[in-house]
Amino acid sequence: MKKKGLLLCVCQGTCPSFKGMDIFEVANSIRREKLVDFVAVHPQLCAEDGDEFLKFLLKDRDIDALFIAACDPKMQGKMFKDAFKEANLDTTHFYGIDIRNMKTEEAAGAIRKLIVENLHS
Repeated sequence: MKKKGLLLCVCQGTCPSFKGMDIFEVANSIRREKLVDFVAVHPQLCAEDGDEFLKFLLKDRDIDALFIAACDPKMQGKMFKDAFKEANLDTTHFYGIDIRNMKTEEAAGAIRKLIVENLHS
């Protein structure tokens, strides 16, 4: 069975652009709505251990859609390209969203909109 997942990255939790949001409430709101099958938070996906996390989490899994809420989606695609390839994730199933400088409900709403638009289109 194919799975949908949401990964949230908070730039170490020290970046000023994440100060106005409760990342755990963002994750919980999406999880409670059952918009995805799994939710995970990583402190810095762009670090070397972030690549290892992605490879471990995604390796040969049947992922239908992977949503990553963090920084610029184009940068995410570039940064995670090698990890996606090694994990055999079809990159057309990856959807990134920039949640920097958002409040908790703004971030949850933007993620919710991205998921709904891409799963029902």
